[in-house]
Amino acid sequence: MALLQPGQPVRTWLRWAAFFYGLFVRSRGWWYRRGWASPSRLPCRVVSVGNLTVGGTGKTPVVILLAEWVQAEGLKVAVLSRGYKRVKGASRLLVSDGVRVLTGPSEAGDEPFLIAKRCRSAIVAVGADRTELGRWVLAQHQVDCMILDDGFQHRGLHRDVDVVLLDATDAAGLDALVPAGRLREPLEELARATAVVVTRADSRENVEAIHRRLKEAGVTCHDGIEVSFRPEVLVSVRDDGNRPLEWAQGKKTWLVSGIGNSQSFRRSAEAAGVVIVGETAFGDHHRYGGDDVGLVRAAARAAGAELVLTTEKDAGKLSSFLEPEDSWWALRIRVEILQGLERLRHLVLGEIRRGQETGA
Repeated sequence: MALLQPGQPVRTWLRWAAFFYGLFVRSRGWWYRRGWASPSRLPCRVVSVGNLTVGGTGKTPVVILLAEWVQAEGLKVAVLSRGYKRVKGASRLLVSDGVRVLTGPSEAGDEPFLIAKRCRSAIVAVGADRTELGRWVLAQHQVDCMILDDGFQHRGLHRDVDVVLLDATDAAGLDALVPAGRLREPLEELARATAVVVTRADSRENVEAIHRRLKEAGVTCHDGIEVSFRPEVLVSVRDDGNRPLEWAQGKKTWLVSGIGNSQSFRRSAEAAGVVIVGETAFGDHHRYGGDDVGLVRAAARAAGAELVLTTEKDAGKLSSFLEPEDSWWALRIRVEILQGLERLRHLVLGEIRRGQETGA
């Protein structure tokens, strides 16, 4: 479904489509609020990281951060994901068993594959029904905490913590439901979130625009959790070798990405200090082929680029098409919590730590 971009006029038929979509979403929520539908429970702690809008708000780096926090407590974590746009196959798939990555990005999906690579001792599994997926994982592995990747709309599974991310650079995305806007659900549904995290919160003006929009909708948000995404290191697309950011500073660079927010990637590349000479931006979750890589390679050479820079999510899908002489690198991003660190840590880890102390 084509989504309206900021600044475009809203056609009447889009407003009507959004109206009927809103009726469906509200009726679904009403069933849960009335108790006519109830979520299932898993015998372990469940933490969800989700969106209220379509597009990239930074869920994947936040999921990785929370998984690392749980692992640092000496506990076993599993990440459950839908595996959006993965190659159709088994309804449930184990991407990582906590020891090794078992499948590639096509079968797993971009985000689960990256999470499995970054969180080596985490179990990562994909499947449309997160409740059944969780039970399937628990039948095979001892797990202390499950993290749902993009789980806010998955009402069928009870979660102990519901973290919702809002992108500070996309206040306009909160204006209307899809397809007239970018909202998956009405803004009032934020009331069921445990915490709202404002991402890409580098600009106070942008953050305040988000809070103004929430206030206009009658939504109160006192969480005060704000995060930013910072370039950390360069990772070779061909062999996973690392280079410090200083190595690339001042180098002529061609950008290539297939993500939901290519502008955010461009800003991260600029922050890393490279000189951008051109860019190829494919659609979200783009499935690369040899022709794509050949076109990017030719464009980069014609522009005099010394290296090609991509995202870590794209890197797994590009590596098999590269040649030995290709200098293609992925920009690894880290999460920097600007405000609300202790609150977020307490929400995610508080009950886990309490269980450890009591021997539960």
